[in-house]
Amino acid sequence: MNTNGALYGYAYPLGHYGYPKNKDWHKEMPKFTVKDLSLYYGDFKALNKINMEIPTNEIIAFIGPSGCGKSTFLKTLNRMNDLVEGVRVEGNIFLEDTNIYSDIDVIKLRQRVGMVFQQPNPFPMSIYDNVAYGPRIHGIKKKTQLDEIVERSLKQAAIWEEVKDRLKKNALGVSGGQQQRICIARALAVEPEVILMDEPTSALDPVSTLKIEDLAVELKEKYTILIVTHNMQQASRISDKTAFFLTGDVVEYGNTEDIFNNPREKKTEEYITGRFG
Repeated sequence: MNTNGALYGYAYPLGHYGYPKNKDWHKEMPKFTVKDLSLYYGDFKALNKINMEIPTNEIIAFIGPSGCGKSTFLKTLNRMNDLVEGVRVEGNIFLEDTNIYSDIDVIKLRQRVGMVFQQPNPFPMSIYDNVAYGPRIHGIKKKTQLDEIVERSLKQAAIWEEVKDRLKKNALGVSGGQQQRICIARALAVEPEVILMDEPTSALDPVSTLKIEDLAVELKEKYTILIVTHNMQQASRISDKTAFFLTGDVVEYGNTEDIFNNPREKKTEEYITGRFG
């Protein structure tokens, strides 16, 4: 076991899985550490030895052309790819000091790492029951407690004022932008540490897109947010760090300002300036 913190930039001895023994380790260590991650769909190699540290309480954007592996990588972080037949994963992903492929139940993992999909996908039930669904699954039955969770989550998702008088109405009866914020509230209701967003605004109008972007910036105060986007302006506006994916590789990963203004790699520059992809 490595006991030298210098490998990860720490100046003190490391404990389990090579992470700090310091009592405030969770404030300094990465939220995710990805080591030599490769993923196969059958014989097809979709991700190629990805190494990445994802900091806490930042927005990380994944950009790249369609089919480059960015959504596949996003879904490895809460093991959604486990649901795909023939998937094989090599390497390791640590959520703080926990190896997500060997040391945690997948249900617990998905409680800690929530997900919002490209198309708004509220359940065909009331707005209230959508948001209360996760807490109920995890054993919360008391109505007063559920009421508090629903209100808090809808407020965090910046939609409480729009729906507070129609919580018993079907969630499918509101606009697409409102549905997506309800889905974000549903993810927040189980108090995750991380929110994964797979092109969450691609199906929305510009006004709804801006609301989701503003919401993401607010939420990073409490959560780590990872977003897949084809919108270069969106990535440059809201993210702290950006990773450029191409054919299963991470070509470049760094501060968003550097990626967009002074990329190290020629392929990154060509992509963000619209010369391919």
